[in-house]
Amino acid sequence: MNVYTRGIAGTAALLGLVALTACGSGEPTPEPEAPNTAAPTGAPDARVQLAGLAAAAQDRKVTALYTWSVPGSSDRTVVLTTAADGSWRVDVPLGALGGTADVSMAQNADGLFQCALPSAEHPVQPACVRVADPDGALDRGIDPRVQHPFTDWRKVLTDRTAPLSVSTAQPLPGASGSCFSVETTTASVNAPLDAGIYCYAPDGTFTGAKVSFGTLLLAGAPSAAPPAITLPGPVVAQEPLGMATPPPPIATPSATPTA
Repeated sequence: MNVYTRGIAGTAALLGLVALTACGSGEPTPEPEAPNTAAPTGAPDARVQLAGLAAAAQDRKVTALYTWSVPGSSDRTVVLTTAADGSWRVDVPLGALGGTADVSMAQNADGLFQCALPSAEHPVQPACVRVADPDGALDRGIDPRVQHPFTDWRKVLTDRTAPLSVSTAQPLPGASGSCFSVETTTASVNAPLDAGIYCYAPDGTFTGAKVSFGTLLLAGAPSAAPPAITLPGPVVAQEPLGMATPPPPIATPSATPTA
């Protein structure tokens, strides 16, 4: 073999070695993994669940009865009306004057009203007093509080920034649906709502609560809501009823008989 032939053979061998090295072991190069974009499949946490149910409750327009139980007192029936136009009314038996007067809290486009209702111990003509603007703050001295779980506290439960701690709770006896334990995470005396147990049906129907002023339980299936609420009496210019028991009347001394 001459020098020229040996050079060609050597070059061919070198090219074969380079090709073999490039192929390696013959295994394909792994493709880079695609990022995992799948949504988590776990159940939403308790706060998300409660916020969703409270939001559904805001859209529910019903007339419903609730049993209000307070330790040491007879059960009372609270009447809720949430009308199609967004107005609402909550009738609270023995909710004022230390549990001796019936009242109704109501809100429409004209304002927030406290209405005196006749009762056995407080036989009055029904009349309403405008106590705040719509969605306005209500003075605690005239606030029966029973209306809050049906109205403004639902807004707090839907607010993800509200200072709340929420966890699932054992069902409240007599309440259907899901129940949640709600605690406030602020030490302020003006907490946005009462800590306690709140229960909702899957469609957003409020089925019960156990809070500072007692226990509320839905009594029977809700019925259809009216187009708008009706105030139970005329609007008058007088002082609203307070929550405290009024002092007993001062006895006037009898006239001393003259001789």
